[in-house]
Order: sequence, then structure tokens, then C-alpha cells
Amino acid sequence: MSLNAMFSQQPQDLVVVAGQPVTLPCSIPGYHGVVLWIKDGLALGVGRDLSGYPRYTVIGDHSTGEHHLRIQRVELMDDAVFECQAIQAAMRSRPARLTVLVPPEDPVISGGPVVSLRAGDPLNLTCHADNAKPAASIIWIRNGEVLNGAMYSKTLLRDGRRESTVSTLYLSASNIETGQQIICRASNKAVPNGKETSVNIDIQHLPLVNLSVEPQPILEGNLVKFHCSAKANPPVTLYRWAKGGNVIKEVSGDTYEVIVDHSFFTEPVSCEVTNPLGSTNISRNVDVYFGPRMSAEPQSLQVDLGSDAVFNCAWTGNPSLTIVWMKRGSGVVLSNENILTLKAVRQEDAGKYVCRAVVPRVGAGEKEVSLTVNGPPTISSTQTHQALHGEKGEIKCFIRSTPPPDRIAWSWKETVLESGTSGRYTVETVSTEEGVISTLTMSNIVPADFQTIYNCTAWNSFGSDTEIIRLKEQGGSQGSTGSTFSTSTLWWPWF
Repeated sequence: MSLNAMFSQQPQDLVVVAGQPVTLPCSIPGYHGVVLWIKDGLALGVGRDLSGYPRYTVIGDHSTGEHHLRIQRVELMDDAVFECQAIQAAMRSRPARLTVLVPPEDPVISGGPVVSLRAGDPLNLTCHADNAKPAASIIWIRNGEVLNGAMYSKTLLRDGRRESTVSTLYLSASNIETGQQIICRASNKAVPNGKETSVNIDIQHLPLVNLSVEPQPILEGNLVKFHCSAKANPPVTLYRWAKGGNVIKEVSGDTYEVIVDHSFFTEPVSCEVTNPLGSTNISRNVDVYFGPRMSAEPQSLQVDLGSDAVFNCAWTGNPSLTIVWMKRGSGVVLSNENILTLKAVRQEDAGKYVCRAVVPRVGAGEKEVSLTVNGPPTISSTQTHQALHGEKGEIKCFIRSTPPPDRIAWSWKETVLESGTSGRYTVETVSTEEGVISTLTMSNIVPADFQTIYNCTAWNSFGSDTEIIRLKEQGGSQGSTGSTFSTSTLWWPWF
């Protein structure tokens, strides 16, 4: 045994990845004594007997002083300080630090491989890479670009050597799109190229709905097709149609065909589309062309003389319509508005008025109303009847009166007769739709009857009117043209 023995090879500091083999060299040429390997101050065995450590073997040519320590499949427990000692020579190698690197386990993104979120919500992703030595670094990648701003934390495990890493990535709603892939890559010195996993982003949203109506514009009575196109994630589960708020039960798909009438112009058709997140409702009115339809019917009026008469007549139609107010029998346009106002009405304003609406090239409609004017009676005589001497004769007066006359009287000379018979004279009064006809009948005509002035007078609460009538002898020369005149101011003292 040489007392001058020296180490020709000593173990060096080494860094090795767990699972790999490693050899710590120790050569002492000329030394034939006992060699011990020391791990963290404790002998592994005597000489080449390392039976307590099945992965450890002393290798090399013993005769030349080679006592190398071979470790198969390095584990974390091998992370220690090793020495090679020559006992009889009282020599020890320099201490060699064996550093064992442990790659992280495969990273895991919580909620993967598909992360679903509602449209408008931000994205929070958490990736953890566990049991690494040293602690893993984590980066996030999208479309080949690293995403910055992730929060990072690490936790030391009970063995005091390995660490677990957690990284949380926040992305605002405006910074994410459905279908994007986001990668979490974890690396340390044991795996410089890293390990990675990924998730796909699934942005879920309420149905996005478009409701089309074809064709438009359209004449009522024709077929229209409504198509409700929807994009939804998750997919659409239900279509529901309604018109004017009333559900159309017989339609369940994305298309609704119907023959339209005027109501589709004012009552919208709606399509409600549902998916598991909720419903979206969209509605459309149809540009239906239709002729005038009355929406406010004018009412006949009865007004006092001198008052205003106001008629209201409203129509709907499409395209826009024109309104004309006229008096029946006259070609004069009185108004083009819904409202017709007649100021300070006179009795000649009484009559029929027509409100007419026209939708060009589509249709027309009209409504007739009556204006009745309350005022004093107005009397007109019918044509003067001719009479023969000795025969029966009659004269008539026609009375228009609103309100109806309270009293009608015939007077001549000293006689007043309202009804019934007096001597040769009889009065009969008949009411018609246009007014009252009062007839004075005379039997056995005498010459004096042709010289008499006959007065027909009518009264109501507004006043009176009188008509003076003469009887004409048939074939005679006197009064051959007849004679009638009217006045509302004459007053006969004998009444």
C-alpha cells in the first residue's frame, strides 16, 4: 500500500435529470485499501458492497484503483453531497454536489380541454405544473404569441425540494374569440423545451337573430314568407312565432308563410329563438299595401243654427292616403284633413256630407253622414194647384223643421184651421223623411176662393215661417201664373 497514493480522478459537481444514469468517478492508483463512498456524511457501505442501495454500484478496475460510483435512474433522493474516501490512506476526495433536476408533471388547465363561457364575460384560466425541481416557469401562448400579465405563484412541497407552480391568466371579453386555442407551457432546467397543454375557447351566447320578410312591399291577399335565421351557442332548441303578441301555435320551425292582410301592417310578427342560455325575440311589421279602412267613423250631427259643426273621419291605408270632404251633390272640396269644421252653420248647410279616402292604385272608401240644423221652420209651397169652379181643390205647403214643428196652421180671411174639418175646408198633415206636408182641401170651389189669400204658418222652439199661397182657377185668366211668396217675418194678428 502506497502511502503516497493520490486521487487521479475525483467526483465533480454534477447536475442530472431524474431518471438518467450518472457515474461519479474516483481513481486512486496504487491504493489497495478500503474505499468508502459517503453520501451527506453517511457511508453507503464497505468497499464495493452497497447492498442497501440496489441502484448504486461501484464499478471500475479495482486493481488499478478505480472505485467509480454508478447510479442507475437517478431519483430525487440522490440529490446530495458525495465523497470518496481512502480509509487506510486517510484521504478523502473533494465533496461533489449531485443536483437532481425533476421535470414538472404534465401541466393541466382547469376546466379543459374546452372552456365555455358566456359572451361578454372575461376569461380566467388557471394552469398548474406540479412536483418540479426547480419550480416550473409557465407561459401562455395564443396564435404563436406569448400572452403577458399572468399571475404566478409557487408552493414548496413537504419534501422541501420540489415545488408546484400555478399561473392564472385573465383576458377581457374583448380580447377573446370563440374557437381560439390557448396553450400553457411549463418548463424548468429538466425540460428546457417545456411541456404543454391547451384548451379551446367556446364562447356561448344567446341566439343572434335576424328576421327577414319577403317580398315587400306586397298587396294584401298575397303570400309572404318570414325567415328567422339564428346563430346560437349552444344550438337553438326552440322557435316560437307570434303576431300582435298572440302565439301562432301551428308554426314551430324557422320559417312562417302566410297570406297577409292589413293587420300585418300594424301588428308585428315576432320570432322568439331559445337556446339553453335564454331567448332572443325580434319582430317585424310587413309593408302591406291595403285600401282605406276606417279607424274613426264620423257621426251624423244635429246642431243649432249659428253653431259650429265638427265631423271627424279617420282612415288607415298604405301607402299614405288622401282624404276629401264634400257635400253630397257639390263638387267643392271642403277639407283634406280628418276634421271637417263648418263654422256658424246655416240652414242651407244641412244635408249629406261624404268623407272619401283614396290610396292611389290600391283602393278607395267613403262614409256619408248627415248634418241637421236646428232652427226656425222653412216653408215652401208645392206648385199651385189649379181648381175648377164647383169642384174640389187643394193647396199644399212643405215644411222643413228641426226640431219638428210644434204647430202648423192655415189661415184665410177670419179663419184659422190647424187640423180637421171646418165647413168646406179640411186640413191634413203628413210627415215624411224630408219634412212635413200640410194640405188644405176645399170642397165645392166658389169664385171667391180664387180671390182669397191663404197663409200656411209653422212654429217650433226657434221661431216660425209663413207661406202665402193663392189658388188658381183652371182655364181662367185671373192669376193664371199663380202667385207664391215666402216670409219668415209676417205675423197675423188673428193667430
